Amino acid sequence: MSRYERWNSILELLAREGRLTVEQAAEALEVSTATIRRDFDQLAQQQMLMRTRGGAVAQSVSYDLPLRYKTARHAGEKQRIAEAAAALVAPGAIVGMNGGTTTSEVARALALRADPEPGFTIVTNALNIAAELTVRRHVKIVLTGGVARPQSYELIGPLASGVLEQVTLDVAFLGVDAIDAEAGAFAHHEGEASVNNLLISRAAEVIVVADASKIGRRAFARICPLGAVSTLITDESLSDEAAARFGDAGVKVVRA
Repeated sequence: MSRYERWNSILELLAREGRLTVEQAAEALEVSTATIRRDFDQLAQQQMLMRTRGGAVAQSVSYDLPLRYKTARHAGEKQRIAEAAAALVAPGAIVGMNGGTTTSEVARALALRADPEPGFTIVTNALNIAAELTVRRHVKIVLTGGVARPQSYELIGPLASGVLEQVTLDVAFLGVDAIDAEAGAFAHHEGEASVNNLLISRAAEVIVVADASKIGRRAFARICPLGAVSTLITDESLSDEAAARFGDAGVKVVRA
């Protein structure tokens, strides 16, 4: 287990339990208590948890975990969501997508379908997606301008609008930090929310891709109301009750 995977597991345990001792974390992750103490100290320095005598407690406020720490979260679910999303895209389509671990998986799934011609055009503000797919012969990459945000590798700010206002998309895949059946889709950062809103405004169809842990929650900045979303692709752990709430709001729910 890498350090980032270990940190991710610690934060997942804290989110669920609220409080952890060094011994509990060491047993759960099958590592030494010395390793856990170092992890707790380093995460506390980044304000991702609060250190206590003999352990740690979860922060009282929601934080935006950097993308490199998120990659191990719900990995299997995200890959299945990505495969279901890619299957909805017609060859030759112009596809928009923002940054995030789930949209990155969608981009990879689309790249595997891109051969042979006519491939796809992908418009994105995510540096990691553009870098990974640039080498794919049958994927045309259009990258927005903007200022890079290290947590998500997304380009944000007014420079992004220059490109997005000039394009038309067949479909946009929207990764979110939270989505609620009443309030809509959210991001932790207002700059990301603004660019993501502009991105989906250029699309004929908007599909949210999010594992079930994001559903029924809200975050700081709203990307769009639920009425802007046509489809939600999530994993099988979403309850029937939660799925029905989105269905009643006019959103098609696909559980992959």
